[in-house]
Amino acid sequence: MAGEITKDAKSPLLPDRLDQGDLFVCDIFDAAPKGDMASMAHPIFSLSTKPDHRIRRYEDESGKNFVEVKPSAEGLATIHDRDVLIYCISQMIAAMNEGKIPSKTLRLKAYDFLKATNRVTDGRGYDALRSALVRLQGTQIETNIVTGETEQLDIFSIIDRAKIVRQTRDGRMQEIEIQLSDWVFNAIRAKEVLTFHRDYFRLRKPIERRLYELARKHCGRKKEWRVSLPVLQRKCGSASTLREFRRLVSNIVLHDKGHAHIPDYAIDMTDDMIVFTSRGTAGGEAGQAESPALLSDIHLSSDTYVEARQAAPGWDVYALEGEWRHWMSEGGLDAPKNPDKAFLGFCKKWFERRGRP
Repeated sequence: MAGEITKDAKSPLLPDRLDQGDLFVCDIFDAAPKGDMASMAHPIFSLSTKPDHRIRRYEDESGKNFVEVKPSAEGLATIHDRDVLIYCISQMIAAMNEGKIPSKTLRLKAYDFLKATNRVTDGRGYDALRSALVRLQGTQIETNIVTGETEQLDIFSIIDRAKIVRQTRDGRMQEIEIQLSDWVFNAIRAKEVLTFHRDYFRLRKPIERRLYELARKHCGRKKEWRVSLPVLQRKCGSASTLREFRRLVSNIVLHDKGHAHIPDYAIDMTDDMIVFTSRGTAGGEAGQAESPALLSDIHLSSDTYVEARQAAPGWDVYALEGEWRHWMSEGGLDAPKNPDKAFLGFCKKWFERRGRP
């Protein structure tokens, strides 16, 4: 009888893993790949296939915003190491879309990660994952770039820590716990992310991955994005000479014309001007082109301009509107569902950060 009572009392449901303290368990294998926009805009990750020990600092045109990246003894985190973040972000966003609350610490199965990111699942794959975790934890960033309305002014690692929870007898990791940095986690909670095409993980060359990231960030769902070769080199974080960088990009352009292998975007180059043209698949599955509202279609009400003056006293609201549209355009964002509310929110944040002109 006691055995029967115990059996009947046991819930047929799986345990609610999100209630395990601050632990988030990855269990959505087919979550759409997503990357955070902050690290897409800035060359945080090294393109080198060898240990990269350079200290790099990048500033925007105004000189007010900066990112400084410092390597550990193992070198900078590479663009292939970024796959770990993409996987974590994808899992958390998928869970949030289901109404669940994520946490900074999450647990994943090493095998699921290797499969989802198109990696080999033998010893080489597990060794590469272990090395990626070391570099991600060791690479330090100092920045004042805002993610999730939070401005980071201290030095922090890309991930705070990583721990192997289970390991097989032959030394292969089974489960891993990763604690994300506040910078990454703030971006996730604010959903400052963009969806990647799954073929991103099939791109062989580091520079091809970086070019795709930049196209996804700056071209987005627009028809095209044009950028000069020197600016593109700076955005890529390439250590090559301009002549060598031109050769590398030229080869990619040639291959893309023959095979259309760059996901979501075609790439062309004329007289050191690079043009990324949307294939109409960004943000959805291949072949399912989306038709988002265009930024040029946005029209604000007269009352909104009155409220904007109150939200940002002293500022030219039409100049702020231009800044707002430029910000959305540069980020490859769609027109918001409620433009008036979105613009007022932008004005409030602008005034909070800058005060009166």
